[in-house]
Amino acid sequence: MSDDLTGLVADVVARALAATERGQVATYIPSLASVDPVRFGIAIVTADGRIYEGGDADTPFSIQSVSKVFALTLALGKAGQQLWNRVGVEPSGTAFNSVVQLEAEQGIPRNPFINAGAIVVSDVLLGRGLPREAIGEILRFVRFLSGDDSIFIDSEVAASETGTGFRNIALANYMKSFGNLNAPVDQAVGVYFHQCAIAMTCRQLAMAGRYLMSDGAHPDTGYAVVSPQRARRILSLMLTCGHYDGSGEFAFRVGIPGKSGVGGGILAIVPGKASIAVWSPGLNERGNSKLGSEALEYLAGQTTWSVFTA
Repeated sequence: MSDDLTGLVADVVARALAATERGQVATYIPSLASVDPVRFGIAIVTADGRIYEGGDADTPFSIQSVSKVFALTLALGKAGQQLWNRVGVEPSGTAFNSVVQLEAEQGIPRNPFINAGAIVVSDVLLGRGLPREAIGEILRFVRFLSGDDSIFIDSEVAASETGTGFRNIALANYMKSFGNLNAPVDQAVGVYFHQCAIAMTCRQLAMAGRYLMSDGAHPDTGYAVVSPQRARRILSLMLTCGHYDGSGEFAFRVGIPGKSGVGGGILAIVPGKASIAVWSPGLNERGNSKLGSEALEYLAGQTTWSVFTA
């Protein structure tokens, strides 16, 4: 399989470099608007610890909403099942920053992977502490998962998020009016903006996702990051909600649990087999990486990695 994956990764990179339609970079966050859309990276970490990578796999990029997977993992550790009293587990079927849906559902976000749900998760992580403590906890967690202390928060991206995140602030205020936000709005969204500004490479991101590949255990230590049941539930949310209103199509075409971000990254997990990270900053009409999604579809088609494959 190692030779097959080496050749397959090379093939995926070649296909991406040859693509003429690359999507559009996210322009509503100024610091992301200048990222070169030609960039493409992929890294695969298999269950036996081997790493296969290609393209710009060692170039840091803003993981944006991919960070929601790690924040959710931490929040479940703090709140447990009580978290689901404040955020649902259903696909949204609407844009990731929809105010209309939040109004219709009286301040309870549809799931933790849309922006409103992620802000509730940030509120849980804040608790009664300070924003810098919650932000530090998230950063230390992804460093621990990846085994790499060089992962950092891009201060330029964080400032860009803060300066333009008016709709996210509106979502937070709306939830506050329904009593579904405990911390001050500026603190909750501040944590959220900074977690989205975490910069990682494809290699680092694939390494960080290994615990979900391994029934919740850290492969390097055997330490239970989460229980097997909780790992499966996080994966189920990634499959059904990880690509916003494009989640159904991604499940249909790729069949692998994944979480995307508007920075162009996607973390995809094949339970028991592989943790995969792809990055291409050009987005499709749903706000998900165009070439990243196509790469994962091709990868799933060339392997038996779809969760729907017997």
